[in-house]
Amino acid sequence: MRMPPELSDCNFSRRRFAQVIAASAVTFNWKLHVSLNAPAGVEPLPPAFSAVKPLADHVHPIAPDEFRQRIEHAQRLMGDAPPAPSGSPSQAAKYDALFVAPGTSLYYFTGIRWGLSERLVGLVIPRVGHPILVVPAFEEGRLREKLHLPIEVRIWQEDQSPTKIAAAALADQNIRTGRVGIEESVGFTFFDHLRNAAPGFEYASADPVTIACRAHKSAHELEFMRLACQATFDVFRATFASLKEGMSQDDIAHLVEAGFAKMNLRGGALVLLGTSAALPHGTLQPQKLEEGDVVLIDGGCGVEGYASDVTRTSVYGKPAEKISRAFELVRRSQDAALDAARAGRLSGTVDDAARAVIVNGGYGPDYKFFAHRLGHGIGLDGHEHPYLVRGSKTILEPGMTFSNEPGIYIPGEFGLRCEDDMVIAAEGPAQLLTSGFAPSLEKPFA
Repeated sequence: MRMPPELSDCNFSRRRFAQVIAASAVTFNWKLHVSLNAPAGVEPLPPAFSAVKPLADHVHPIAPDEFRQRIEHAQRLMGDAPPAPSGSPSQAAKYDALFVAPGTSLYYFTGIRWGLSERLVGLVIPRVGHPILVVPAFEEGRLREKLHLPIEVRIWQEDQSPTKIAAAALADQNIRTGRVGIEESVGFTFFDHLRNAAPGFEYASADPVTIACRAHKSAHELEFMRLACQATFDVFRATFASLKEGMSQDDIAHLVEAGFAKMNLRGGALVLLGTSAALPHGTLQPQKLEEGDVVLIDGGCGVEGYASDVTRTSVYGKPAEKISRAFELVRRSQDAALDAARAGRLSGTVDDAARAVIVNGGYGPDYKFFAHRLGHGIGLDGHEHPYLVRGSKTILEPGMTFSNEPGIYIPGEFGLRCEDDMVIAAEGPAQLLTSGFAPSLEKPFA
């Protein structure tokens, strides 16, 4: 459920934002204390973390040719007459260009990580022709250092309009009218300036192109995601093995963050203890671990920007029978979702299959105890299109990746969630990107 905290990619969990802002100074000081005050040669983390190692040579970065192929794929899709957005005058129209601002789509097409600010860095991808980057003049040198493939760069000075320069770049390629797709992360102000600078174009959502590109993961992308899941398992396994009575949720979250740091990765987790786990996204109220408490850890990391999202729930001590029965339902719900997630089916039917297990097990109706959708797309963003939610009509296709995360939440008592990541297969049920479902409530990892 959680998006990994990759601040440099603007890829940060919404529910962790407030917690991290409030706790960032504490976290920094804690890490500083660990690194500066640990005796020489003594592992500052608990012994269970001794097996946690960097991924090192297992990570093979994306080559320039892969970014070029992504741009070419988008250009082909722009000419394939994808459906126009609902309510538009035309039911099918080609795109003549795409407009992309900083965010994960900019990284997807170019390999450039760039923060969003009031100074526009814009990528223009024409259907025919070469892409152009429009950048602030004083940032040109830094941006060129980040280029992974040849792209024309056009600069704008502080007293110039970057969107007018973008429009001029299109005009120089004889593109003065037609349809421009606006990528979903483009701020309204940039879109508004562009349509004023180039009123001869029709503007529409770029989703039919960008989602079609990003929703289908290549073998290389899946490799990154499997590595991220593997790293998450390693850190979570060590964290669960290090639990002690009296620990706070922040103490446990710090262990997770430090574990990922030991692997040279950015990552973190939402930690819910006891009755707070009945709230899927937790509470700001402090909690201390006690005997019999549910322990829910939901988090992940990024490898080359590609996210994992894993939740494991256990009990510190002996679980109550009611909790054990609920856990078995949640696990069976995951099994049903994995089997239902097949190429050619509608995305909403996967939620239906998972929810039926929980509702038929006595925890219903509808969203009463299983309070959220089954899952979300995952990739460069922890949450991205498409989604596994009731009524959604995306046709599942091979290479699409999702979280599989049913839960049961009983206010004032307990909450349980099991979450793994999966990919739609060419034939048969979806395949796990994690190494396996939780074997049991007492043993969250095989």
